[in-house]
Amino acid sequence: MSSDFESYEQDFAVLTAEITGKIGKVPKLVGDDKKQMVANVEKQLEEARELLEQMELEVREIPPQSRGMYSSRMRSYKQEMGKLEADFKRSRIAYSDEVRNELLGDDGNSSENQRAHLLDNTERLERSSRRLEAGYQIAVETEQIGQEMLENLSHDREKIQRARERLRETDANLGKSSRILTGMLRR
Repeated sequence: MSSDFESYEQDFAVLTAEITGKIGKVPKLVGDDKKQMVANVEKQLEEARELLEQMELEVREIPPQSRGMYSSRMRSYKQEMGKLEADFKRSRIAYSDEVRNELLGDDGNSSENQRAHLLDNTERLERSSRRLEAGYQIAVETEQIGQEMLENLSHDREKIQRARERLRETDANLGKSSRILTGMLRR
């Protein structure tokens, strides 16, 4: 049973290596060669998916005690497959951009447009930088105002505490004088 899995693994390794090589070639090709390569890669990706399914079926039939090792290998193969599909999608997007440019007559000689676009982006960056500087200044001013307010509150707190202490002393003195007066009245 594991020999079937290992043969599937070898086939998968060979197939993914071929797919990787072809994906790298897709952006460099033109016209019908490119279309043919894209179709070929799609077909090989489908074969790789089928191999993964076969491998998964084999793993399900392996006894549970030795299944863990094969399951982790399957996870890595699935991740590799996902990476291949993402790479292929990126190469196809580049391919579709080139086809679109050919259809629209954009031959890539639009350096003036690119320069204008870069100047616009530079201007936007400068505006954003000025806004950030202004925001920073406001934050610094706000921090200074906050510090002043905290100092004022601290002074006010000290005044209130001193007044409270005087009130306690006055209360204590009033209590003492009240006791003295009461004593005098009794005599």
